[in-house]
Amino acid sequence: MLDEDLWRHVQYDPVRMLGEVEPARLDELAEDVSFLARLDAAAADLDQYLSRPRWYQNQQTKGVSLGGGIAYFSMEFGVSEVLPNYSGGLGILAGDHLKAASDLGLPLIGVGLLYRSGYFRQSLTADGWQAEHYPAYDPQGLPLRLLTESGPDAGSAAPILVHVAVPGGRVLRARVWIAQVGRVPLLLLDSDIAENDAEMRGVTDRLYGGDQDHRIKQEILAGIGGVRAVRAYTQAHGLPDPVVFHMNEGHAGFLGLERIRELVTGEGLAFDEALATVRAGTVFTTHTPVPAGIDRFPADLVRHYFGGDNAENESSLLPGLTMDRIIGLGSEPDPSVFNMAHMGLRLGQRANGVSALHGIVSRDMFRPLWPGFDADEVPIGSVTNGVHAPTWAAPEWLDLATRILGPELVEEAKGWERLQELSADELWSTRNALRAKLVEEVRRRVRASWIERGATSAELGWTDEVFDPGVLTVGFARRVPTYKRLTLMLRDPDRLRALLLDENRPVQLVVAGKSHPADDGGKALIQQIVRFADAADVRHRIVFLPDYDMSMARYLYWGCDVWLNNPLRPLEACGTSGMKSALNGGLNLSIRDGWWDEMFDGENGWAIPTADGVVEETRRDDLEASALYELLERAVLPRFYDRGPDGLPVRWVEMVRHTLQNLGPKVLASRMVRDYAVQYYAPAAESARTVAADSYAGARELAEFRHRVEAAWPSVAVLQVDGEGLPDTPEIGANLVLRAHIRLGALSVEDVTVQAVIGKTDLDEELSDIVTVPMTHDGSDGATELFVADTALPLSGSVGYTVRVLPRHRLLVDPSELGLVAVPGV
Repeated sequence: MLDEDLWRHVQYDPVRMLGEVEPARLDELAEDVSFLARLDAAAADLDQYLSRPRWYQNQQTKGVSLGGGIAYFSMEFGVSEVLPNYSGGLGILAGDHLKAASDLGLPLIGVGLLYRSGYFRQSLTADGWQAEHYPAYDPQGLPLRLLTESGPDAGSAAPILVHVAVPGGRVLRARVWIAQVGRVPLLLLDSDIAENDAEMRGVTDRLYGGDQDHRIKQEILAGIGGVRAVRAYTQAHGLPDPVVFHMNEGHAGFLGLERIRELVTGEGLAFDEALATVRAGTVFTTHTPVPAGIDRFPADLVRHYFGGDNAENESSLLPGLTMDRIIGLGSEPDPSVFNMAHMGLRLGQRANGVSALHGIVSRDMFRPLWPGFDADEVPIGSVTNGVHAPTWAAPEWLDLATRILGPELVEEAKGWERLQELSADELWSTRNALRAKLVEEVRRRVRASWIERGATSAELGWTDEVFDPGVLTVGFARRVPTYKRLTLMLRDPDRLRALLLDENRPVQLVVAGKSHPADDGGKALIQQIVRFADAADVRHRIVFLPDYDMSMARYLYWGCDVWLNNPLRPLEACGTSGMKSALNGGLNLSIRDGWWDEMFDGENGWAIPTADGVVEETRRDDLEASALYELLERAVLPRFYDRGPDGLPVRWVEMVRHTLQNLGPKVLASRMVRDYAVQYYAPAAESARTVAADSYAGARELAEFRHRVEAAWPSVAVLQVDGEGLPDTPEIGANLVLRAHIRLGALSVEDVTVQAVIGKTDLDEELSDIVTVPMTHDGSDGATELFVADTALPLSGSVGYTVRVLPRHRLLVDPSELGLVAVPGV
């Protein structure tokens, strides 16, 4: 209402808008009763949103109590396109996490870095090669305010500076900007200040830029400086300190070291007592399904930044901590490498992957950290990612949801499934309107991209005919690492061309994505797509749109009928883009990887068959590309174009209806954050309170237990196991009695739990489908302890059993937590 043309010109940036709108226009609106009424209503709506009790406030008496709240650390946050502090899915997820936490009323603080040039802006050269541009963003022109010594309303009060020591007696300083994400403050550290030298000013220059030395400085600032920023923020605002610290990936893992330092130097705890305290209140989320995706630094580089050449030296950056203990937290079999994910797992008592399948992959990938345990016993769970409906759902859907549900339920993303109550006509007309809106945006962006590549307006008349509002529209947009297989659709160019140009049932395909600036292989894939899409015969049916970001993504999620995802299974940890499409009634056409593996039900889209057993990559790609073409030709296109007498594709609309009903509630960030709150945050908060009570008595007890058990464990042994009642052909329910003689050495019966492990046996006598049964103590002969299990067989067929001993303590979350187990013969 201020100025519609200017609003588009400033790319929907409200801060820039207010700076550029003509004062005369503001004077005019100050007399406009209608405008003022809408302004008052918007302000009242915001006030109500910020003050009304939410889900968390209503849950505190039902076992979800977070005390001082959560500090959520991430290297990137995709909150809005006007705060370009993200590169892709990790950042968008982090932004959605904050927004959903605000909607639910969780007491959460976000922590990250402010990058002066963001990630990068992408354009194409004349020959289709990716070019990168790094605009300099002025924090004064962004929706940010400084954290100052006297609070946020202190006018010209001095900004609070965070200090972190670096080698050579220097100090890395950073001021703290606050982005207010609803109820949630996001703290962003900025090193580009006059108090730093040129090298230190450049620490927060770009996201994921520079070499490993640059990267470790960023991660030190994010982790150690981030904790200090949180302390400064809570002190300035008179708030309690967070009790739970959530590491969104291993990048911010150094936060755990800073918290240990605080306890060692401030509370007088020994290192292991401080570690037990930190672990209790730390949640670690891993996002990578491959070891190559993990941050790994040279151990000597870590020593350079944290201490001297002697590994026994006390750290100069973290007084009270010795280098051998710091290095030990990130150790892996190669002693020259420091592994950030390993540190995250050792610092976090609770850990998770980001989909059910990714949890399985993560347990297998990190299994070496828990030797002696099966992969399914590794203590890494999963919370499937979700997306923030008010951010990603089209205004048309939000208006319809508000009509059906009312504004409050829409705000908290409840009841999304009730959109399926809409008539077939209304569902289809909404999908048509959103596709038409996408077509308009595609034409605008294609024209702008060609002009940027050197074309003139006179030769671009054809762009007015790019895409057709009535044609099935498929979207593929994401980062461009090799495993996402951007060019799988081009395996058979002639077959793709035939699909695009079919006279009766054509397809139109919109592609977007950025390759990391250092990844020439990814850039070559983009160029391959661009060159195909540049061809005069198909350029009206396939486009590559440069500079994929949140503002473009919305149009794609709104307007695409089908969302395509074809990663190399199981290398997609979650992949939330298809969730955003589903929120808008889009149907997924995807490899069963990430979230789609658990949520595909046969009626909400299509699963591309995978050639999992084929090792040769080229053949696997050929087979899966052929399966993709086959699905399009035989399933997707007929369902879209087969129309009833009224012109409605009835079977397609029913799939849209089912998607809204079935996937709507499952893909929401509000569901994800509730899962974190109930399954991770509340238990972590309780553990943290327990170990810290009575001057950290629990932490001291747990550290002493761990020392004692680790010292005594080599002498723990399962000496003899006797079984009675196992028939030659075991049947479910048959009675089995097991007796085990256990040597505990210096440990007591109360220090351990003894389990019978029963499972199916293979030719190598390995157990699978195992069931564990607790064994009870049944006496002692002085040297050994007798444990007995009397149980009904849970399995039939070829059955075997063994016995194992595990540490037991009331403050351990999982029996496998310490990575200690004793079995017969070991």
